[in-house]
Formats: sequence, structure tokens, C-alpha cells
Amino acid sequence: MDIDVRGPRFGAAVTTVVLAIVLVTGSAWLLAWQTLAFLLGAAGGVTRSPYGLLFRKAVRPRLGPPTAFEAPEPARFAQAVGLVFAALGLVGYTVGPGWLGLAATGAALAAAFLNAVFGYCLGCGMYLLVRRMTVGLK
Repeated sequence: MDIDVRGPRFGAAVTTVVLAIVLVTGSAWLLAWQTLAFLLGAAGGVTRSPYGLLFRKAVRPRLGPPTAFEAPEPARFAQAVGLVFAALGLVGYTVGPGWLGLAATGAALAAAFLNAVFGYCLGCGMYLLVRRMTVGLK
């Protein structure tokens, strides 16, 4: 079942704010929360992530009906990519090296920002590239 394109973009906006706060404060706890959010989005799909649930319950009812939909698989893959970067950042912030925490969190922030502001999902693009490569190999 396709998903409302505004949901992942809303999630990316919240993620952008959370990761920016992590970079400013160095809060491993907040990054742990974001890592969990990515994990839930990767495991259950973006509609079951905390930000997807917030969008569905609080934001979407206040908007008009969706006019554009997308397949859920690319967004779910993007959540898995975000999970990897957030987990690396969490390792950097908790056990070191500190530059790993900053770099991985910064990379995740850049990707979330691109999606939130410009509607360009890097992880979704990676998904499509991987699909083209693997389908072409069969």
C-alpha cells in the first residue's frame, strides 16, 4: 500500500531538528532516541515510526487529503540507512572517537535536511540504485 508523501517529509523535518540538537548539545541520549526512531521505521515502515504515528494522528487530519503517494519500500530503506549512521554516531558519542559521532550525525542530518527542505530523499535514491543494480544482475 502506497504512503502519503508528506509523512516521510514531516519525519525528515523532525529528524533534522533532533539531529541538529544532538550536534549542538552532544546528547547521546537524544541520539539514542533518534536511533530507536530509525530502527522502528526500518523494521515496521515509516508509518509505524514515532514520527509517522505523530504525522498520522496529529498532522494529517489537519491537512487536506493527500494528492501524491509513493511506494513505502524506498522510505523504509532510507530509515535503515539513517539507522546505520545514527548507530555509528551513537558509538562515537558514547565510546569514541568523538569525531565519528560528529561525522555520522552530521551525515544523517544532511540527508534529513535534504528531504525535509527540498523533498530529495538520499536513502530512497540509494534504494533505487541498488534495485537497478541487483535486478540487472539476475
